[in-house]
Amino acid sequence: MKRLIFIRSIAISALTVLLWTVAAAQDLHFSQFFNSPLTTNPANTGFIPDADFRLGAHFRNQYSNLLGNPYRTLSIFGDAQIMRDKLENGWLGIGAVLLRDEAGSGTLASTKIYGSIAYHQMLGYSSLLSAGFNIGWANKRIDPSKLKFPDQFNGKFFDVGVPTAVEFVNNNISYLDIQVGLNYAYFPTENIYLNAGYSIHHVNRPEETFFDNPGGDQIPIRHIGFLNAILKVSPNVIINPNVYYTTQVRAQEFNIGMNAAYNLAEGGEKQLIAGLYYRVGDAIIPMVGLEYKNFRFMFSYDVTNSGLSSFNHSFGATEFNLIKKGFYNEATPRTSLCPKF
Repeated sequence: MKRLIFIRSIAISALTVLLWTVAAAQDLHFSQFFNSPLTTNPANTGFIPDADFRLGAHFRNQYSNLLGNPYRTLSIFGDAQIMRDKLENGWLGIGAVLLRDEAGSGTLASTKIYGSIAYHQMLGYSSLLSAGFNIGWANKRIDPSKLKFPDQFNGKFFDVGVPTAVEFVNNNISYLDIQVGLNYAYFPTENIYLNAGYSIHHVNRPEETFFDNPGGDQIPIRHIGFLNAILKVSPNVIINPNVYYTTQVRAQEFNIGMNAAYNLAEGGEKQLIAGLYYRVGDAIIPMVGLEYKNFRFMFSYDVTNSGLSSFNHSFGATEFNLIKKGFYNEATPRTSLCPKF
């Protein structure tokens, strides 16, 4: 039994260091990517086909049964459409997002604040082209006292009292970060809405390092592309299939799936939502939700099906998302560009 506990502690320590390294090199991600519009593409700012503004909160809890302190990510965002009465067949979108991420036992924590702006131009009566960018301030800090290194392993356990040869020049860093993106939407009828988007993240290649390596640790550019459809297939059912792909250096992620909303009340004030997604080579993601009077809550659960499932027993992550949409004048809301109940 002691041997099993020892092996498990070594495995968890090694995995903690491994995941810390990956977290430092790659961006965070959400399984409900379609509910995190501003982190997916800055051109989504004010890209709200069925409202004038929206506010949202997103929380992700990952590896809670594998590590003593799981990875937690919190996102709070808001965006709105402005100048619709001043621009011919177009408008501006403005927004902001706050991201907070803690990796493992708090050894790596990041805080990011972005402000974004986008321009949206109608192309005739059935299509829309959007372009946007954001500029943000990012801060990352690390607590070396909570890390264990190979040269502290004495053959039996990690002796944190032994000095390590690993040296951190700075345990608190900040930098400027910039993203750009494009979106296109096509809505030929009131029952069909299609859109696609592409964005480039870290276009300024900011430097991010805790070590003495000036110019050698720039954040790699990240590419994100997605396809989305909202289709009203019956008076009480709207389906929303999605495809999402992102790549950064040698890491890549491909998600595909669909969620559907079922109307529970006249006028669409109450909706039941259910969906299923697959992150290729990693997880199956069922989700459920409820919409009530322009408040939408969704919950998803990552069922790991990769090699990591033997360690985390297929429990990958849970996500909670809450979004509120609305109009400036609820008495006379504008016509929606996408299917509605």
